[in-house]
Amino acid sequence: MLLARAWRGVLLATMLVLGPAAAGRAESPYVAELATFFYRYDQDPPRLDAIRAGLEQAVASDPDLPNLVALAQVSFLWGDIRATSPEEKLAAYDRGRQAGQRAVALAPQDALAHLWFAINTARWGQTKGVLRSLFLLPTVKREIETILKLDPMLAPAYALAGNVYYEVPGVLGGDVKRAERMFRRGLSLQPNFTAMRVGLAKTLIKQGRPVEAAQELRRVLREREPENPADWAMQDRPQASRLLDSIAG
Repeated sequence: MLLARAWRGVLLATMLVLGPAAAGRAESPYVAELATFFYRYDQDPPRLDAIRAGLEQAVASDPDLPNLVALAQVSFLWGDIRATSPEEKLAAYDRGRQAGQRAVALAPQDALAHLWFAINTARWGQTKGVLRSLFLLPTVKREIETILKLDPMLAPAYALAGNVYYEVPGVLGGDVKRAERMFRRGLSLQPNFTAMRVGLAKTLIKQGRPVEAAQELRRVLREREPENPADWAMQDRPQASRLLDSIAG
């Protein structure tokens, strides 16, 4: 249902909260590793397998907030990068959704717990298919509202919102103009969030504004300091190039 891969750095990538959030705690060493590896996973994708397994063990022995949030995050990333079938992807996002939900229960005021719960829920729905996952839409929208109330400066939340409004058909609550506003708001907070800029370009294409879209896509290709270098290298730059080619075609 929701979330095109365009936003994927989704969100994610940009903040990794886990480093600062976990400071001073005795959480699993995999929490700290993920906080940096999230930005360079392109250098060693198989390492995600070990980090994921380590965080599963950490949650089993100590289901505290940093461990749960990190497991939700790595489950999402593993589903996007390492899963090789729809079934593996669905299982990974569902695991991330479960971990995120437990994190929210532990810390209802933690914006990141809500963010990763919402991201995994939306990604599971997108993978499952729009019509088969409409029942998740109210949950995702509610989570977006909650996140933005808790932390209106959290840029990945606007990437999530933009992709939800872009992906969902208009008759079911989608709104491409609102999606554009969400992406632009997020970029005002983090201009180098290249996944968000690709999302903005897609909304412009959908609105019949290819010249503006091409400008945004060229900015992605020229970016020298992306918020998430791994996302830029593996996802955003290739997608921007394909979209530019489609516009030219």
